[in-house]
Amino acid sequence: MRKTSIEQKWHQLSEEARGEAEKLPPGKQRAALERKARQLETASQINQWLSSAELKPPS
Repeated sequence: MRKTSIEQKWHQLSEEARGEAEKLPPGKQRAALERKARQLETASQINQWLSSAELKPPS
């Protein structure tokens, strides 16, 4: 069994939230799901950036 990285999990959850939001009419619930999707994408990108080999501590 292949282990899913946290970035993959967050991306998957983001896609699910976005898909659910598309099914809803405009309103608070849809906006909340869209916001959740964006937050998950941002968290995934930040985590990926922080764990990249190119990131070096300040000298």
